[in-house]
Amino acid sequence: MLDDIRREFPRFRIVPKPESRLQRAIHWGLLAVTAGRMRAYMTRYQTTMGSTVYVTSDWSERTPDERYITMRHERVHLRQFEEWGPPIMALLYLLVPAPMGLAWFRARFEREAYEETIRAAAEVHGAAYVRDPEFRDGVIGQFTGASYGWMWPFRRGLERWYDGVLAEVSA
Repeated sequence: MLDDIRREFPRFRIVPKPESRLQRAIHWGLLAVTAGRMRAYMTRYQTTMGSTVYVTSDWSERTPDERYITMRHERVHLRQFEEWGPPIMALLYLLVPAPMGLAWFRARFEREAYEETIRAAAEVHGAAYVRDPEFRDGVIGQFTGASYGWMWPFRRGLERWYDGVLAEVSA
């Protein structure tokens, strides 16, 4: 898969987050704007910026299946950066229409990526895995919790979205 990504994105690279000053600065910024609620940025979340995927320090210890599913998600972000360009993508992702609470573009971009996460997880683990309420709540919680700055508070709409993706996967 990484070879396919490199063919699609010749400048693609994977960089450990702890080696990036920018990623460490983002971590501290997120701690500040979420009043300490987003503590897992450096340890739990892979992050795509432009053609670079920044990975947590435990990346190589994660299972091949977990890395595959994650890279399917991140590849969507690579394509979004390609389509929109880094400056516009960053502006929309971070600020439009609001940095927190109603971050419509962030939610849009993440919905596309999490759709791929759901598809990939179903391929790897089976449809029952993504039907599990715990998995579903985990995905929906990304949108409604501190991890992405409470980007979208409308849980019912997110549940309908998830169930629509699930119907596609199950078909």
